Amino acid sequence: MHKESKNKPLRVAIFGAKGYPYVYGGYDTMVKELGERLVQKGVKVTVYCHRALFKDRPKQVNGIDLVYMPAIESKSFTQLTHSFFSMIHACFSSADVIFVVNSGNGPFGLISKLFRKPTAINVDGLEWLRPKWKGLGAKYFYWASKMATKFYDQIINDSDEMQKVYEELFQTSSKVIAYGSNPGLKADPKLINKWNLEKEDYYLIVGRLVPDNNADLIIEGFIRSNTKRRLVVVGDVPYQDTYAERLKDIPDERLLFTGYVKDPHELAALYQNCYAYFHGHEYGGTNPAMLKALGYGCAILALNTRFNQEMLQNGKFGWYFEKDKSDVGKIVESAEANPEMMKKLRENSQQGLTKKYNWDHVTDQYIEVFQDLAKKS
Repeated sequence: MHKESKNKPLRVAIFGAKGYPYVYGGYDTMVKELGERLVQKGVKVTVYCHRALFKDRPKQVNGIDLVYMPAIESKSFTQLTHSFFSMIHACFSSADVIFVVNSGNGPFGLISKLFRKPTAINVDGLEWLRPKWKGLGAKYFYWASKMATKFYDQIINDSDEMQKVYEELFQTSSKVIAYGSNPGLKADPKLINKWNLEKEDYYLIVGRLVPDNNADLIIEGFIRSNTKRRLVVVGDVPYQDTYAERLKDIPDERLLFTGYVKDPHELAALYQNCYAYFHGHEYGGTNPAMLKALGYGCAILALNTRFNQEMLQNGKFGWYFEKDKSDVGKIVESAEANPEMMKKLRENSQQGLTKKYNWDHVTDQYIEVFQDLAKKS
């Protein structure tokens, strides 16, 4: 096995997301932010890309080597088959360490074990509890997460609470490296005029319209309140969906569905000028949308979960509501009655982005993990 030496750069292969520079979800963003910084720090990085998603296929972008692997294209198997092929390719490559994202890729650690390649996996959230993975899908994710703890050399979680979950469920210790955040870019407040909105005359939800983000709970609770402010819902689903359609059909003129907002300046303007931001995500660890809300200076109203408590430092940087429509209605009434407290939350929220959420700090922690694994190989 190749040993890291002073004159040879550390080589890291990364897969489990869509590829690079493909920024759509949390893992794609992570591969971009981490991969670019690793290269700047002298690490040789190879990212495995979903071949079907890339029309142009350069061999290298921004110093990152790219490999385009095929997959069996189907709703359930695209990601898994892509990871399977990528793992085999990476095991035959000169990579010193293989870094995998997504606990669904847990079983493929068996392949790297056979090849005696050092591995780390970022296992993310409680995928098996998400409503979209009913039945067999939920069972698979639970089993896959358990397999990850047996086959990978280093388990990485992005929050202290998720670390506790892995200790409780799988009796496995893991290293906590938070998901990173960039301080929010300043956007022209006039950009919200596109939707006939004015500063602080609306509440905001950002996220895919899927059950585990609890948009239905927030919307149905919100319309019970007497507020004159609007509720702006940013996000959608890229397919026909009865859950999303039902929400869009709720007859209340205060509701505004923007669909996806792809322009980063427009999205920043929506965050920066809202009266308060609703966060209903239930099953993740460190959530990228919450980090954005902190970075953009939002007053945050969050579902009361152990993960959201950790991110908002037990109420220091936000208020909590229970998973109950009437409680959502009550928190809206409280927010309306306490404009000074909302203002204070907005002014202080960026302080919630402590050092642990800094991408450069995150990268340094990953390098430490990779170097330790390479030495042991």
